[in-house]
Amino acid sequence: MQTHPFLLKIRSFLSYRLFTNLLFVLLGIIVFGVLFGNVKPKTLDINLYEEAPTTIRAPKKFVDDEATEKKKEEAKAEVANVYTTKEGAVDNSISLLRSLIESVNEVKKESSAQAGEEDDLKPSQNTDINDQLKLLKAKLPKDKNNNITNSLSDDVLKILLVASEDDLSRLETIVSTQMKIIMENGVKEEELNEAKLNLEQRITNYSFEGDLSTAAVKLGKVALEPTLYYDADKTDELKKLAEANVQKVEIIEGGVIVEDGELITSKKYSILKSLGMVENTFSFRPYIGLALFVLVVISSLYYFFYTLEVTEERKQNYLILTSIVFVISLLIMKIVGLIEQLEINDIAFIFPAAFTGMILRILLNERIAMMMVFILSACSSIVFHQQFSGSIDIEIAIYTLFSGVSGILFLVSRNQRSNILRAGIYVALVNILILGFLILLSGTTYSNSEYVYYLVFALVSGISSSILTIGFLPFFEAGFGILSSMRLVELSSPTQPLLKKLLTDAPGTYHHSVMVANLAESACESIGANGLLARVGCYYHDVGKSKRPHFFIENQLNMENPHDRVSPETSRDVIISHASDGADMLRKHKLPKEIVDIAEQHHGTTLLKFFYYKAKEQGKDVKEEDYRYPGPKPQTREAAIISIADSVEAAVRSKKSPTQGEIQQLVHSIVQDRLQDGQFNECDISLKQLETVKKSLCETLNGIFHPRIEYPELKAKGEKA
Repeated sequence: MQTHPFLLKIRSFLSYRLFTNLLFVLLGIIVFGVLFGNVKPKTLDINLYEEAPTTIRAPKKFVDDEATEKKKEEAKAEVANVYTTKEGAVDNSISLLRSLIESVNEVKKESSAQAGEEDDLKPSQNTDINDQLKLLKAKLPKDKNNNITNSLSDDVLKILLVASEDDLSRLETIVSTQMKIIMENGVKEEELNEAKLNLEQRITNYSFEGDLSTAAVKLGKVALEPTLYYDADKTDELKKLAEANVQKVEIIEGGVIVEDGELITSKKYSILKSLGMVENTFSFRPYIGLALFVLVVISSLYYFFYTLEVTEERKQNYLILTSIVFVISLLIMKIVGLIEQLEINDIAFIFPAAFTGMILRILLNERIAMMMVFILSACSSIVFHQQFSGSIDIEIAIYTLFSGVSGILFLVSRNQRSNILRAGIYVALVNILILGFLILLSGTTYSNSEYVYYLVFALVSGISSSILTIGFLPFFEAGFGILSSMRLVELSSPTQPLLKKLLTDAPGTYHHSVMVANLAESACESIGANGLLARVGCYYHDVGKSKRPHFFIENQLNMENPHDRVSPETSRDVIISHASDGADMLRKHKLPKEIVDIAEQHHGTTLLKFFYYKAKEQGKDVKEEDYRYPGPKPQTREAAIISIADSVEAAVRSKKSPTQGEIQQLVHSIVQDRLQDGQFNECDISLKQLETVKKSLCETLNGIFHPRIEYPELKAKGEKA
């Protein structure tokens, strides 16, 4: 990747760290500015107790506290009071009644005994009724004494004292039966008076002697007691449970707060004010939130590029390219957002979400592409939220994320532009599936025409992503000098002008270049280097030989060797110049720098041994440096491997039917010679990788120069087989 001249000028004045930090700050400002309009509060010109000019919907989901509290109070009010049954209450009341009647009978017996009239229970005329009354009060049940004394008048007690034993027995039976019926149905504390009235009505339905009916009613009311007592603790517990089970009253995003023409009450106005939808309300919170979001995005990018294991120059180029693609995607997003304001529902789904991931995967790598897809999906949730400030659109974020990731995954091969278009079609299919998922999950019913719109949006999104990728790719490749796989494949075509010239003018060199390409590509891939770059570089590495093709042995078919007629110095100049001539031709045809470097570096500063020793044999005073290539030495692993493969192919081809041992020895000697000559000192290839390269070269050469069967010649025509 090359750096743009303008950026080189800026970089020359600034240090790496300062230049990088300025890039991050500039990117943060741009992102904040692009998203600023989408978080800026959108307010309404409304006043209290005025009619709403339009239907006002909630920009986000919120809780209506007042309505929630009202529902809680209603739920608590609906909880019935809990009552606890008093065990033995019926038996206690009947026992009290029985004890009272028994006390009356005992008093009457005692009074008769004193008068000598043991067989007649009627009080004697000589016995004072008041004495019996005193005696009866003394015999009343101790635990109910105060209650009975206060509740039963002396007149009632006297009526009982004058009644016969049969009448009292009948009274006891009637009152006990009726009281039991009422109490078994349950008598609450607050319903005791009603129960007593009910008992009175029941007792009065029976006939009694004299005033005994009044006494029966009084006795029943005294004995009757509640059977159900209010349990405050359990009641409160149930009310708390009912309150806890009340769901908060929530207004969903898009839910109606005020209908068109509806009066804006104080409650509605307070809700609108709390949501920041009233003109006289202002809050910095949306801007602070956006600043935090931008900080997270920039921090993530900073950490990612900080840990990227590439050179500082390449790291900066990656950052600049990534930033430009990111900003372009944001601008496209804003344009789609503006179209959305024309009330075209869900036009956001037409956004080419896969463009960012696809172009970054082609130009850089999968990691950077994947990271930017995640960041872009978060930005889309802000740009396309369609409502007031403070809300985000999760649906469009999911759509953007899956669309972008699928674009990266489906772009399996980056070597042809047709693959990009194919990936765009696959992305469109994924978009359709994701949209179907979102529509069905929402449960909203749509018309057939709306389904068609969504289908069109998904298709346009996927296909436009591939079109934008294909369209922007040449500009980024030219502007940043990026040698993408796609560009390499295009350069490898035999229809390229320089390759056609090489094939026509120097066919032997062309064949040699193809053979070297096979060797170098497999060797590069064995150590993780760029095999495609090595192959294409090999096609062009000897293009300079097309200037004087016959001075190179692979092109000398059935002709005299021109080097036999010239001096070693002339031969040296012709041979050495093919590297610089080739680099000049490649620059003239504007081929990528990586290809030019390979042509210029594939011989490094090696010694042209044949002509050096030839000059020495002629007795000339020669210097070794005069017979060395000008270089530079290989700067990359690809250039180093090509330099080895170039020499190895020529050396092995010079032998007739080389064995595996001879091939292995040749490869080893050539590599050792380059090592000892220091030709690999300026590139990052290791000794371990060189061993792997030697092994790969031997395997490929053994496949090319394997033994062949020698077919017998045909016998003379007249001889029978």
